[in-house]
Amino acid sequence: MNVGAGGGPHMSHMSTNTDLARGARGRYGEELAARRLTEAGMTVLERNWRCGRTGEIDIVATDGDVLVVCEVKTRSGGGFQHPMAAVTPKKAARLRDLAERWIQAHGGAPPGGVRIDLIGVVLPRRGAAVVDHVRGVA
Repeated sequence: MNVGAGGGPHMSHMSTNTDLARGARGRYGEELAARRLTEAGMTVLERNWRCGRTGEIDIVATDGDVLVVCEVKTRSGGGFQHPMAAVTPKKAARLRDLAERWIQAHGGAPPGGVRIDLIGVVLPRRGAAVVDHVRGVA
């Protein structure tokens, strides 16, 4: 049996498949989050804004004259920590730093200031996704 390059299953393929599934799940969660924001009357300005090695803002939106930096956490149904628990004080500080960098790159702060929101998406094995939006988490 040939298990060389391309010749059979490798542990790396298994982790790649898991990473691909996680990436697809994350993109789907971000799509649901963007829809939720739009339905709430917000305007999505940008998705997946990257700032060098510092990180990424999942969604940048406006809520009236307030700039909203939105972190999206998506989880599959099962025994896991709720997505809302994923924003630690360290993560919140990083989001504030990214928000400041986005503002600097886009011409200054809006008159209503900046708010950091979190959207948690839970994808159960059956049924509709559950989307929770918490405003002003950090």
